[in-house]
Amino acid sequence: MQLSQENALNLAIEKLQKSGATTENAIPLAKGIIDAENQGIKSHGFHYLPIYCLHLSCGKVKGDALPSLQQISNSAFKVNADNGFAHRAIDFAFKEIINSAKQNGIASAGISNSYNCGVLGYHTRCLAEQGLVGIGFTNAPASIAPLGGIKAVVGTNPFSIAVPVDGKVKLIVDQSASVIAKSEISVRAKTNEPIPEGWAYGPDGKFTTDANEALKGTMAPSGGYKGFGVGLLVEIMAACLGGGNLGTQASSFANDVGGPPATGQFFMAFNPSMFNKNFNTQINQLLNSIEEQEGARIPGSSRISNFDKNKEAAINIKDTLFETISKI
Repeated sequence: MQLSQENALNLAIEKLQKSGATTENAIPLAKGIIDAENQGIKSHGFHYLPIYCLHLSCGKVKGDALPSLQQISNSAFKVNADNGFAHRAIDFAFKEIINSAKQNGIASAGISNSYNCGVLGYHTRCLAEQGLVGIGFTNAPASIAPLGGIKAVVGTNPFSIAVPVDGKVKLIVDQSASVIAKSEISVRAKTNEPIPEGWAYGPDGKFTTDANEALKGTMAPSGGYKGFGVGLLVEIMAACLGGGNLGTQASSFANDVGGPPATGQFFMAFNPSMFNKNFNTQINQLLNSIEEQEGARIPGSSRISNFDKNKEAAINIKDTLFETISKI
């Protein structure tokens, strides 16, 4: 099924509304879904819409949530997402930290009682589009065990940084603490497609190529103990500092068991010109040292290229997925 950008956006909004979301809560999330499709990250696009709708109908997400903002200082803010979608709460935070960072050089916001924020790099890119260096953290239900253990302690817990270069976003680092995003395994589990060895462990703590067994076990941390360390960093920022539930306390993003996950996010925005007048020059030197090497590419360049290519093009949805969405 091929849909225009406008029709695809309206489809996402319609299904979220029919599942219980107010217009104010549906639109920011729907925009995130379309952006994921345009970036080529289909695991976070329409693939996730039925799960979002399920979580609205079972009460994991409040469709009529009313985020509230608290100003801590002239450069620090807190947002209570009211167990609604993260996207609207993040919009609340960004309205404040963008202006504050431009004036003060740096601003930050912690978001509590939140939900899955989709593609984290989508949000940090929004900060970079305003000429700011954006850094973001978001924690998730526990799925990674510490080295030597088999019980999950932290989630896939991604962090992201997006950087403006001469008025454009050219660098987006967006990576999880696991070898692969858990949603990639969920996609394969639905079709019983095997996963590469090294992606995840089964319940027995041994590597598995069975996607369904992997979902019962734990995710493999990227770089072994280093990946678990990254997961801890994000857990501290998003949960302990941002105010969200720990991953061990949060219900799953993938099923209808349990109440709201109430996870957290934390964002920081920096005005680079206030820290270093030579910022653009040095960033260009840094990126040129990557691009000048044959076969090397800047992190996030494929996402940016996909978005530029796809933002006006029709969105393709597999027939089986479109049928599932149509029934919502």
